[in-house]
Amino acid sequence: MRMNDAISGILLLILSASILIVVADYPTIPGQDIGPAAFPRLLGILLLIASLVLIFQGVRDRARGWIRLGEWTRSPRHLINVALVVGGLVFYILFSEELGFIPCGVLILSALFLSLRVRPVLVLPIAVLATLGIHTVFYQFLRVPLPWGLLQDMAW
Repeated sequence: MRMNDAISGILLLILSASILIVVADYPTIPGQDIGPAAFPRLLGILLLIASLVLIFQGVRDRARGWIRLGEWTRSPRHLINVALVVGGLVFYILFSEELGFIPCGVLILSALFLSLRVRPVLVLPIAVLATLGIHTVFYQFLRVPLPWGLLQDMAW
């Protein structure tokens, strides 16, 4: 998908305006030229300039259209894969507390692997190993509290 630069420019303009509005209330430090708002304000100004350039270029090139979809959007298989990714995220949001991270991860990865035509004999082992690996990294090393759900009694 290709968006016209003017659309990206408008989004950046909103972001830069938001930054500049927020840092306007930052306090100044007496006796210093540079306060806590200096670098965010500089970033906001640079984003503002970049957004104006993008808007100008986008308006100039508007003959090419505002949004052009890629070839993959005409492929049912690719659209199904996109829907599975979004559906997997929604499934996790809705059911992760009840089922837990590990069962949700195995189910979601299995569905994605099957959709991507991974050999069926490899789907479940890879999904289980990948889910356990991800769980270990986030739960043990990064200390992210992942939901246990059905496996609460097995939590270590």
